[in-house]
Amino acid sequence: MQHLDLELHLNSRNDSEEVRLVRRARKGDRAAQRTIYERLAPKMFPICIRYMGNRAIAEDVLQDGFVTLFSKLDTFSGEGSFEGWARKIFVNTALMSLRKSDVLKESDDIDSAWDVSSDSPTVFENLGYEELMKMIAALPSGFRTVFNLYVIEGYSHKEIGEALGISENTSRSQLQRARIILQHKIKETREKNAGQ
Repeated sequence: MQHLDLELHLNSRNDSEEVRLVRRARKGDRAAQRTIYERLAPKMFPICIRYMGNRAIAEDVLQDGFVTLFSKLDTFSGEGSFEGWARKIFVNTALMSLRKSDVLKESDDIDSAWDVSSDSPTVFENLGYEELMKMIAALPSGFRTVFNLYVIEGYSHKEIGEALGISENTSRSQLQRARIILQHKIKETREKNAGQ
């Protein structure tokens, strides 16, 4: 019955172009699949780089993400954003790759990390997007992963812990350390630019 409701929803006359494209791709339409790839790849590749920190590995994760996406097209309900649904697949693909390489187990579990005052203005202000993304990509894997999940994806420390198999305290300490490293890199960049 639920499958029938989904088909009725996907076949309605008010379907968005996105839903019609997904429906065609589900049926094996190669042109529709190529269109989905061409639309999503430029948006999903930066996500893969942000998590993996390495272009070659990110390309592999991107391809794995598309394999998963096309194999799971039947699970897209047609409600909400297809891009948002796809984004979750690519984030999860990157996380699976990180778990397989066991880089997240290298982190320390500590109850508190260095204190950074939240009262002072953030050092991230007035920094270009591309510059910040390069700095994030250069973080050690565990720090980068937690930073991405917490700051960019909006996960809680509990959700991060469950997704990565680490404690909430480890998630907090990894985030704090990532912020400290980024703050130092930003400060160095500003000092370098000011001296020129």
